[in-house]
Amino acid sequence: MEMTPPFLITLGPLLYYWPRHTVQAFYREVAASAVDVVYLGETVCLRRHVMRPADWLDIAAELSAAGKQVVLSTPTLVESGAAIQLTHKLAAQDDWLVEAGDLGAIRARGGRPFVAGPHLNAYHGDTLRWLASLGACRFVAPLELNRHELAALLAEAPPGLPCEVMVWGRMPLAFSARCFTARHFNLSKDDCAFRCIEHPDGLAMRTQEDGEFLTLNGVQTQSGAALDLLDQAQALAQLGVAALRVSPQSQGTLPAIAALAAARAGQTSPCVTPPAGIGRCNGYWWGESGNAWREC
Repeated sequence: MEMTPPFLITLGPLLYYWPRHTVQAFYREVAASAVDVVYLGETVCLRRHVMRPADWLDIAAELSAAGKQVVLSTPTLVESGAAIQLTHKLAAQDDWLVEAGDLGAIRARGGRPFVAGPHLNAYHGDTLRWLASLGACRFVAPLELNRHELAALLAEAPPGLPCEVMVWGRMPLAFSARCFTARHFNLSKDDCAFRCIEHPDGLAMRTQEDGEFLTLNGVQTQSGAALDLLDQAQALAQLGVAALRVSPQSQGTLPAIAALAAARAGQTSPCVTPPAGIGRCNGYWWGESGNAWREC
């Protein structure tokens, strides 16, 4: 039997607003899992305050003690002085590797190593070579690439710049200065009452026919269904992908990590169920509508 090339299992930053005790309990479970790399930090909305920067650093230390590599993620949409200050603070430190959510974080790193996040629009080799020249040590591929486009991008990637691909969880698709969750409740962004904490997997938007459409997560718009490429882990590794990313959801995250560990060991990956009420999608991978699901 052909051996599966090794790949890293990574856990992306938590995109939702969970209570403090829930976040802490979740990462205690993560510390005991098979994950190799954990991204930490608030990347969506800095009004979310139950976890302070010092709290994230405490979790980083605990994960590091458990043998995990920790990466601190910077905000994706930088639109306030607080976001600029946090970005520069994260970029200035050298205790932990940094995932750059925007170009400002790359500039603030000053040539020191960083992971190029999925929203930097790296769609061709010239962009990847430019990012590598600025210090990129890994890049996260854009989420909407199909398998042929990903193969072409990998063929153009400069030597020594490994690729990471998200394989499970709701996909972050767009960001806006407007908070759509607050808008849904007829609240202003600056007086949102932190309603997103009531929706641990985002606020689902459905069509008039009650089909999955999109998900509201503050200033972030996500896919309605959860991406599931766990059964493509071996295909991705054979393609040359170095790391496979799971994005945290309220349920199924640890089983998704375990499924990737099984695939890495050459075993059959079990099916992982997303949180109740959320379907699965893999349409982008097959060159179809992103929310589509194709049985393999």
